[in-house]
Amino acid sequence: MIPNTARTFLAAALIGAASTSVFAQTDTAPKKKAALDSTVRAAATQTKSTKAARNKAPRDTTKKAPAPPKGLTGQALRDSILDAMWPVKGPDALPGAILPAKRVIAFYGNILNTRMGVLGEYQPDEMLRRLDEEVSAWQKADPGTPVQPALHFIAVVAQASAGKDGKYRARMDSATIEKVAALAKRRDALVFLDLQVGLSTLREELPRLAGFLSRPNFHLGVDPEFSMKNGGLPGKKIGTYDAADINFATEFLADLVTKNKVPPKILVIHRFTKAGLTNYKNIKLDPRVQVVIDMDGFGPPELKKGTFHNYIKSEPVQFVGWKQFFKPRNDNPRTTIAEILRLWPRPIYIQYQ
Repeated sequence: MIPNTARTFLAAALIGAASTSVFAQTDTAPKKKAALDSTVRAAATQTKSTKAARNKAPRDTTKKAPAPPKGLTGQALRDSILDAMWPVKGPDALPGAILPAKRVIAFYGNILNTRMGVLGEYQPDEMLRRLDEEVSAWQKADPGTPVQPALHFIAVVAQASAGKDGKYRARMDSATIEKVAALAKRRDALVFLDLQVGLSTLREELPRLAGFLSRPNFHLGVDPEFSMKNGGLPGKKIGTYDAADINFATEFLADLVTKNKVPPKILVIHRFTKAGLTNYKNIKLDPRVQVVIDMDGFGPPELKKGTFHNYIKSEPVQFVGWKQFFKPRNDNPRTTIAEILRLWPRPIYIQYQ
């Protein structure tokens, strides 16, 4: 028996299933091309000493990047200055914190829909087998960093229709979330609940998920792309979050950690545009919540690296992530694990869609 919320969700013209292919093309828009081409050219002309320093950077993201080599100018110097800003000096990790001791490898999507990501595209056994393959590949590529599997479930899905309350989002019910939790248990995996709030807000959506987020293995993802706080409809316009929104989510999670005596939470924020996250310098770090800014764009490797440079590396918060797409129409070719590991800062959260 399909719950009412799920039936509505399946019948609606789903924003989440196709939106990434619409919005992530922002990264390929002509007005962005010149800036990204400049980034690529600068990377290609860096001195050998800069590349060597980056490649030899410690895998432990708590350690400092190498000091900028002498004699650099222009873009190479600016890149070296950015390198030195990482890792961000934040609160010391509390007992039980996952980052940066482990790298999270997450399968993203919704188990009720085959078009929103790998989590729902395959039957459970096949999906978990594929997750095992990616976990193994990452562990082999970077044996010094243990891998933690995760299922990243879209628990609030942006919709093309307003719905009864006019919020343009569908809430997944508790029974569906429990099914994801059961799948995660089979691999001792984390569960991320992802929110695409539409015309709703984090203040409206988070309280109803507090029971799940109080569990030790449950964490949170928020998607500015579908937060229409400045007007417009999901799928028609790219949304945004401000530091104030992120701080609310952090405080909410931190309170749950304290009240329930559970390990620190991870908060993943998807990003692929400048306006997707405003006033990043005002984001407050709390030892009870580990903040990951996840590079959410798609395309060939150099394009994605440009997005990473412009919107993740250039605006340091705490930890960084990287999204991989299985579909060739999104990532063609896909960025290799070796290429991702050569990035600085090194992504500690990897999401597969």
